Amino acid sequence: MQHDTSRQRRRFVWQAAFFLLFALAPVFNVFRYDLEAGHAWLLGMPWRLGLDAFMAGRISGLEAGGNLLLRLFLPLLLAAGGLMLIAWRWGRIYCGWLCPHFSAVETINQLMRRASGKLSIWDRQALPPRLADGSPRPSHPVWWIPTVLFAIGFAALWAVVLLTYLLPPAEVYGRLWALDPTRNQGIFLLVATSVLTLEFLFARHLFCRFGCAVGLFQSLAWMSNRGAMVVGFDKPRAADCAACYDNGGPGYAACEGVCPMRLRPRTAKHKMFACTQCAQCVSACGTVQEQRGKESLLRWVDQDAARRNEAQVSLTGNRD
Repeated sequence: MQHDTSRQRRRFVWQAAFFLLFALAPVFNVFRYDLEAGHAWLLGMPWRLGLDAFMAGRISGLEAGGNLLLRLFLPLLLAAGGLMLIAWRWGRIYCGWLCPHFSAVETINQLMRRASGKLSIWDRQALPPRLADGSPRPSHPVWWIPTVLFAIGFAALWAVVLLTYLLPPAEVYGRLWALDPTRNQGIFLLVATSVLTLEFLFARHLFCRFGCAVGLFQSLAWMSNRGAMVVGFDKPRAADCAACYDNGGPGYAACEGVCPMRLRPRTAKHKMFACTQCAQCVSACGTVQEQRGKESLLRWVDQDAARRNEAQVSLTGNRD
């Protein structure tokens, strides 16, 4: 159990650190595209494609094509390939451990749970009123106030950060401090904040599952590797799942109740397509089983153990 708690703490640290990087990268020109300057910034240095020299007639079309290949397409392919390789081996670990959007999803989940007893307004039933360790899980409508305020505040913060990826951060923050954004900046911030607020409140799980291209391609890469890391279920000890429903347990399947993507972790891999490898299900199961002096029924597995845990029908429809 201590190991599971430590893992969730490390995950929180990684999420917080990456969110700070996401918010501060434009400020320090780590990476952004400057619409006013007409070029990108990378690690504090201007990153140009060399097309200005082509338009001015200083280089040939062949040289311009080479610049595009080396300075644009090759870096993009390397970055995308690296992400897909990580996903092929470890799944959507970027989503569960780094993604700033998923950080908001999890935070709003917990606030909404306090407000309504559910992790999403689309859940048909509220969660039973106990946590994995059997302690009370109270909810009260007053929590809708911080839930909505957090969604609006987080959406506004995202809108401002996204704007700094396109315009000089000093100008954006300076005008906001003076409460004097330009007309176009004001329109962008208003529209982006409104759209993101609605997404955070009503469609955050749908976006993660079906609307995020980064998440979708990670899932496809992960599903193509039968030996990839996956949450494995100790099937010979399946009877121990009854501990969730015994006196002192949460009264429901604890692993399903904590999953931020609303999945059922004990099912086959192809039904866990949107798993973000956050391991909250592993921690919840460990909490329940620890009270019985036993180990978690769920754990991360890979290679042969992952293949044994996989569904009987693969993604391509071929039987294992």
